[in-house]
Amino acid sequence: MRVWRALKTLGAAVLRDGVYLLPNREAFLKQLQVQAEDVLRSAGSAQILELGARDEAQEAEFRRLFDRTADYQDLIKQIRALREQLNADDPGTLAARAARLRRDFESVVGQDFFPGEAANQTRRAIEELAQAVTRVTSPDEPHASIGQIRRLDAAEYSGRTWATRRRPWVDRLASAWLIRRFIDPRARFLWLKSPADCPKRALGFDFDGAAFTHVGGKVTFEVLMESFSLDADAGIRRVGALIHYLDAGGIPVAEAAGVETCLRGAQTAFANDDTLLAEAAKIFELLYIAYSTQPGANP
Repeated sequence: MRVWRALKTLGAAVLRDGVYLLPNREAFLKQLQVQAEDVLRSAGSAQILELGARDEAQEAEFRRLFDRTADYQDLIKQIRALREQLNADDPGTLAARAARLRRDFESVVGQDFFPGEAANQTRRAIEELAQAVTRVTSPDEPHASIGQIRRLDAAEYSGRTWATRRRPWVDRLASAWLIRRFIDPRARFLWLKSPADCPKRALGFDFDGAAFTHVGGKVTFEVLMESFSLDADAGIRRVGALIHYLDAGGIPVAEAAGVETCLRGAQTAFANDDTLLAEAAKIFELLYIAYSTQPGANP
């Protein structure tokens, strides 16, 4: 039991009873030697074997044994739940809970030997939670801005022309829906053959050099959401989490595969980008309604 606990703490994957796997790194070899000696002192038998995958498929299979996505998902749920209670808990409790979540995150990261977008997404959520908690617990102190995202007034962006690359896919389609639905109801869209074709009068989005595009790890939809202070709306935040996953990966969203299939069908069926947006907007609107009304579904 002592050895099992030690291997679990190391983050070892289980191939079968009594057979554990760790990446071939010097630090792990030393730790395994310590555990093997412990087993031998107890009159048991232990072998440390070095092996390599026979092909890329087996390498991927081995790596999946160390996948921590479920752990990150659980952390994201806890972070979102705490953000919903920022004004309910006393400052001392908030700070303690946020600190505990950071420790839990660091523990998961310590055992994530092949980190990906899920780790990055959770790290950003932890950092943003810390800033939100600080705003509540120390309201008189100056606070750092999140990335390079500035808060803007939607009233100053009414009746504008918005431009993005033609044949839009998920982030551009969802961003266009968000713009027309919540930011600029009279928005007109231009579909560009190349970003270089963007007129100076137009507001570009989702391409390099655009007025609104990816910032840090956030996709364009999330940047627009925060820029225009729409992130207080739980339904929009959940749509944002879906768009992030479909566009950049990270924390899986249950509806993602079905939404992607519907959007692929729409993109195939409608050659005109305005028509494509009109049909895609129906999907996003229904998602927003469902996300906004599902009990206990606040992200």
